[in-house]
Amino acid sequence: MIRLHTVQEQDRELLWNINQKYLYEMTNFYDDPMDENGNYHYGNFDDYFIDPARVAYLIYNDETLIGFAMLCPYSNIGWDPDYTMAEFTVFPSYRRSHFAIHAAKMILDKHPGKWEIKYNVRNTGAKNLWNTVAAPYDPVIHQINEHESVLSFTTKG
Repeated sequence: MIRLHTVQEQDRELLWNINQKYLYEMTNFYDDPMDENGNYHYGNFDDYFIDPARVAYLIYNDETLIGFAMLCPYSNIGWDPDYTMAEFTVFPSYRRSHFAIHAAKMILDKHPGKWEIKYNVRNTGAKNLWNTVAAPYDPVIHQINEHESVLSFTTKG
């Protein structure tokens, strides 16, 4: 059974570590170099522990950690959303089991309002996931550059 755990201060190191693995995976789509310590830059990471407008979730299937999500209210298209999916992943070994769809729907249900979700169009898994999840809300697709699209839509509470 999928459940969301709201990240707290005691989860900081865990979130940092799994986000680093996610950022490494995203180098398939973005040219982001590692720093001198072997980490990928994530400028707003600390804000998830001090900014009440940001929230992060660890995603579990029963007691097994299978992914995470990070939400913020900051727009990629100048729209003034209530929520933007800043980061979202289900770890590779748990993909193709509908866990990502279920977790994403849980997050949207938990946070009704104006949403933005950005994805790299070369990341076909993300593109398919977000178009499937957003479809019931009649999203508007914004092409923001050659490789990135943003879905904007509103969920009801």
